Amino acid sequence: MSVRFNMVLSDDLNREIDKAAADTETNKSEVVRKALQLYLAAVDGKRRGLKIGLVEPETRRLETEFIGL
Repeated sequence: MSVRFNMVLSDDLNREIDKAAADTETNKSEVVRKALQLYLAAVDGKRRGLKIGLVEPETRRLETEFIGL
């Protein structure tokens, strides 16, 4: 089963989503679906006491930690 979901976006966010869709050769719906999946994974990780961020693959060093998710 699937659910249709409507939302209002700022012009800036809409442009960023359009750019991400073009960069990844997909569509806006897929970008938003993936963003929500990442957000839900981040919430779950934070609940378990994990840090959320970007890690440099070779050194495994946390380069950027996301705060406030």
